[in-house]
Amino acid sequence: MSHSQADGLAVRKRRATHARIAASAARLAGEQGVGNTTVDQIARDAEVARATFFRYFDSKESAVAEGITGSWLTQVTEAIARQPAHLPAKDALVAAFAELADQFPAHAGQIRELAGLTRGSPALDAWTAQTYHRYERAIAELLAPRMSAGTERDPRPHLLAALAMASVRVSLDDWIRHGGDLPALIHRALESISVEPA
Repeated sequence: MSHSQADGLAVRKRRATHARIAASAARLAGEQGVGNTTVDQIARDAEVARATFFRYFDSKESAVAEGITGSWLTQVTEAIARQPAHLPAKDALVAAFAELADQFPAHAGQIRELAGLTRGSPALDAWTAQTYHRYERAIAELLAPRMSAGTERDPRPHLLAALAMASVRVSLDDWIRHGGDLPALIHRALESISVEPA
């Protein structure tokens, strides 16, 4: 095996371990709540040592957050990619989030708990901002081909993606404070977005 192949294998193993720990954290937190989930439980479920856990995450909350948001990012991007090619970018975005609405009730408690945690921790709040940027980049990449006459430097896909994530954040804050139907709040916010044609 060449040096580059060995390096590539090591990177894949690290990514797999990172993903496995995050998935275990999210699953356990979903079953028993973040407060009742310990680092030792997560490490045992992911089949890693406690020290290994802390090589990848600085807290159980960051592992849970990664497990939840990583999964949702995959679902959001796959939902956008499934939309018919003729749909304009904004319509594809609205339709994709509408598709995911049915999954929300099963995760409502976990989302509320995680949102509360991130708003109470400066470290997790900063981590959340980075996560939103990750979502924006992935969404913009999928929306760009739907925006005709765009160029590589066309800001509209990135603006639309950023506005979409701002819609999610504003709707989530509203839902935490006042309750209601989060998917409906997100839908209304997304529908209000306007990005002018080039």
